[in-house]
Amino acid sequence: MEWWHYAGLTIVAMAAGFVDAIAGGGGLLTVPALLWVGLDPQTALGTNKMQSCCGTALAVRNYARAGLLKGQRLSATILWTALAAAGGAALVSSLPVDWLRHVIPWLLIAIAGYTAFSPRITDAAAEPRMTAGRFGLIFGLLLGSYDGAFGPGTGSFWTLACVLLLGLGLREATAYTKVMNLTSNLASLAVFLAAGSVRFDVAAVMIGGQLAGAHLGSGMVLSKGARIIRPVLITTVILMAARLLLEQRAAG
Repeated sequence: MEWWHYAGLTIVAMAAGFVDAIAGGGGLLTVPALLWVGLDPQTALGTNKMQSCCGTALAVRNYARAGLLKGQRLSATILWTALAAAGGAALVSSLPVDWLRHVIPWLLIAIAGYTAFSPRITDAAAEPRMTAGRFGLIFGLLLGSYDGAFGPGTGSFWTLACVLLLGLGLREATAYTKVMNLTSNLASLAVFLAAGSVRFDVAAVMIGGQLAGAHLGSGMVLSKGARIIRPVLITTVILMAARLLLEQRAAG
């Protein structure tokens, strides 16, 4: 790799860190960039997990310092998410995930539409429809395994579930989502590390960009709330859906 490859990856990682801290979907930028510089798919995914974990961890720290995670019962959800994500990553080659490529784009489009037009997607909290313990068990297992095995749109699914079922405002839902994203990413990263599928020199330069982008993105969430989260969330969800649909068309 040339020096300008590393410089370009740093810039891409900064943009991805900014987007990830707000709405997720930074992998739309980083994974294609890693493949473009010549990494094989497995190493690209492992390297992407390592650099994204660092940006997400910084965003979580900033949200915790701002008090967005106070009073949230996270331990059970973290446990189930970690176990399910590690299992999904370990079994990714043998799981029948092809059908997800056909279903997920339309679910993402539905999320974008709901987020754009629903009056419930605000910074105001609402009455929860599910206990924290039950929520952690169901969605920790469901979305943790999905993230480990497949991944696109996981953050969007977490955010919407937190708003609709836990009654969180969009700021708090974003903070909760970042904790779960970090959990599943760390669990998946452990599997990639064990398999030797991480390019450490590439991850190192991208981490700097991730940290800068995550700091800027989390700052925007704290200062602007739903005014910034909604448009970024809608945009990234639509782009993810479009990418998956294009991949379907190319494969079929």
